[in-house]
Amino acid sequence: MSQELQKPTGKRRKEIAKEVGHKCLVSRRNFLISTGVTTTIMITMNPGTPMAEEVPAQITEFPRKLIAKMSELELDKPFDFSYPDEGEHADSMIVKMGVKAGGGIGPDEDIVAFNYACTHQGGSLYDSYKPDTKSLGACPLHLSTYDLTRHGILISGQAYQSLPQVLLELDGDDIYATGIFGLIFGRKDNLHG
Repeated sequence: MSQELQKPTGKRRKEIAKEVGHKCLVSRRNFLISTGVTTTIMITMNPGTPMAEEVPAQITEFPRKLIAKMSELELDKPFDFSYPDEGEHADSMIVKMGVKAGGGIGPDEDIVAFNYACTHQGGSLYDSYKPDTKSLGACPLHLSTYDLTRHGILISGQAYQSLPQVLLELDGDDIYATGIFGLIFGRKDNLHG
């Protein structure tokens, strides 16, 4: 095998690195080994195979609950409700914000709903809606604040997850809660506390 076709090692690698201006000589493999990083590979079976038909899918169905009437919502006035149950950390709010929001419903896509439990340590965000910034917070525990126009993404504070957004469905004038995007604080499963 000629020298050009061989994998460069040792001194030859340093020479090649100098020629092309590289300063780092650590390979991806050596980096992963030295940092202790491991990779998990997940394999999905081809849907067209006979085995795929034998694997049952799990579907989680949330209750469909009437929570408000669109005609009764006032601009920037949150309306409180419990969802998906009456258990701990189920307190939520729906608000018509007057600006288009991620996941918003209605003609202006400006009606959204969120759980009141801060994702950091479960502090209550009740009565913390700010109409001028369309945000919820700051949490009384560690000041986490969430942007309701962008699916409840964290604006500032100690939280590392977005606020759970209640998924809504409009049926005429009736607004139904139909699910939750995100995990409610303190729960392993949104439906089973």
